[in-house]
Amino acid sequence: MLHEMVWRKEIDKARGRVLLGRLLDSPIELMAPDELTGEAWQVADELGWAKVYDAHYVALARLLGCKLVTIDKRLLRGVARLGIAVRPDEV
Repeated sequence: MLHEMVWRKEIDKARGRVLLGRLLDSPIELMAPDELTGEAWQVADELGWAKVYDAHYVALARLLGCKLVTIDKRLLRGVARLGIAVRPDEV
């Protein structure tokens, strides 16, 4: 995602490297698949989505109590009312 933003010239290379460093320094947690799948199902229901693919990203952020960082404009619009997703330059 970050590399794509640099490639598209949405952010410069230096900013991309800074954001990559932050990502690499962040703690990573494993999530049980059953818990994640159940939460994704709930998210898809709440948002009226037929598919749960993108709902998994939202569900994981919700379960971890963090923001979902994405450049996917459709996803950002879709979850706007939840206040859970942000663009990388908003972190």
